[in-house]
Amino acid sequence: MAHRNLAAEIGEQPDGPEIGALFDFDGTIIAGYSAVTFFREQLRLGQLSPRDFVELLSVMASFGIGILGFPALMLAASQFLKGVREDSYAAFGEEVFRSHLARRIYPETRALVRAHQKKGHTVAIISSATIYQVAPAAADLDIEHVLCTKLTVEDGEFTGAVGRPICFGRGKVLAAESLAGETGIDLDRSFFYSDSTDDLALLERVGYARPLNPSNRLLSIAEERGWPVRRFASRGRPTPTDWLRTAMVPASLVGSFFGGLPIWALTGSKRDAINFSMSVFADLASALIGLNLRITGEHHLWSHRPAVFIFNHQSNVDMVIVARLLRRDISGVGKKEIGDIPLIGRILEFSGVVLIDRKDHDRAVETVSALVDTMRIEGKSVCMSPEGTRSITPKLAPFKKGAFHLAAQAGVPIVPIVIQNSGDVMPKGDSIYRPATVEVRVLPPVDTSGWSADTIDGHVETVRNMYLKALDQDRPPSHARLQAVKK
Repeated sequence: MAHRNLAAEIGEQPDGPEIGALFDFDGTIIAGYSAVTFFREQLRLGQLSPRDFVELLSVMASFGIGILGFPALMLAASQFLKGVREDSYAAFGEEVFRSHLARRIYPETRALVRAHQKKGHTVAIISSATIYQVAPAAADLDIEHVLCTKLTVEDGEFTGAVGRPICFGRGKVLAAESLAGETGIDLDRSFFYSDSTDDLALLERVGYARPLNPSNRLLSIAEERGWPVRRFASRGRPTPTDWLRTAMVPASLVGSFFGGLPIWALTGSKRDAINFSMSVFADLASALIGLNLRITGEHHLWSHRPAVFIFNHQSNVDMVIVARLLRRDISGVGKKEIGDIPLIGRILEFSGVVLIDRKDHDRAVETVSALVDTMRIEGKSVCMSPEGTRSITPKLAPFKKGAFHLAAQAGVPIVPIVIQNSGDVMPKGDSIYRPATVEVRVLPPVDTSGWSADTIDGHVETVRNMYLKALDQDRPPSHARLQAVKK
C-alpha cells in the first residue's frame, strides 16, 4: 500500500467487528464542505436563485462565527428543498459526487478506511451532513453504515423540516451509541476520525480519538490530551509549488521532443529520436511532479515484446507512468480530443499515439486494427487502457474489447499493468499534479495464441478478474445502510 505507514497503527489492532472505525465526512473524508458544493451546483442549474445562494452563504457564515446554532442552520437550509422530490435530489447528489466530490476524497483517509476493513472492523460514517451528500462516497468506499442528519419526507417530497435529534455534537454520540447497540462494537476500543471541535463529545467518548486535518482549536486540544494528529496535503487548496509543477509537466514534454530532433537529424532514425524523447520526458516529468514509483514484476515489461500493454486508467499522470515503465518502441491509443491541444497533440501524434473518435465505433475499430502492422512489421508494442477513459475513483470500470482483439490479431501477448493509486497524484476532474508514491504491479504476460472472436468475452473477463484481485476489489461491495439518529 502507498500509505502503509499511515495504516501501521491499525494493523496492530485485533481483528473483528467489535472495534469500530467512525469517520466524520466534511474535512475528514473529503476536503472542504459538501454543502457549499451542493449549493453552487443548485445555483448553476437554476435550482437556487442568486439571492437564495447569498442567503444560504450568509446563514453558513453566521453558523461559522457562532451566531447561529447548527439546528437553525439545518432548518434554514432545508427550507430551500421544501416540495422537492427526494428521488430527484438523491440523483442530484450522485451527480455532484461524480462531478466534484469524488476527486476530493483524501487518499490517505481512503487508506485508513481500507486498513480498518481489512481487519474486519465495523466502519461507519457519522456526519451532520445529509444522506444525499454522504451516501455516494460511502458506496464508493464500501462503507456499510451511514448515520447522519435526516430531512423529513412525505409522499416522496421534502417537507422543509429536519428530523430530531440532529446528528451534531452530542447527537453524534447518540448515533455512535445506537450503532454500538446494533452491531456490538465497543466504543472504548474504537476509533473516531474528525477535523472539528464540533465533534469533541464523540472524540472524548471513544478509546482512540484521531484528529485529521484539525482546526486550530482542535489541534490545541489534541496537543493537550496527547491525541495523535495527522494532516493531509493531497487535496484541498493547491500551493504555488503545485501550480508551478503542473505548468512545467507539459513544458517538459515539449522540451523532450525538441531535444530528440538532433538525433533524428544526425542519424536519420525517427524511432531513436522518439525513444530518446520518451525516456527523457518520463524521467523529467516524474521529477517535476514528485512521482515515486514502487514497481513489482518489472521484468515482465521486457520479457515479451512486442506486446499489448494494458493499464487501468485513473489519472492524467498515467501517461507519465506508462512512459516511465515502457520507455521505448511504443505506440499508444488516445481519444481524438487530445489532438486539439495546441502543440502537445501534434507531438503525441508524431510520437506514434493513435487518436480515435470514441463516438465513431467503426472508424475506431479500423484505426486500432492498423496497429497490427505496427507490431508485426515494426516490432513496436501498443499501450491501451481497456476501460477506455479515466475512472472517477479507484474502482475498476468495465473493460472494452479493443485491446484484446488487437493482441489476438497480432499474435502477441497481453501484459497487464496494475496501477494502484495514480489518482493520488491527479484524480479525474482535477487539474493539479501533487507529489505521491504510486504502487505499480506488472502481471505476467497473458498468452493470446489460442484466442478467437468467439472466446474473446471470456478472456476479457478473466483478465479483468486478475485486475480486481490485484486491486483487492474482488469482494462483493458493501451496500451502505443509510440511517438517521434515532431516539
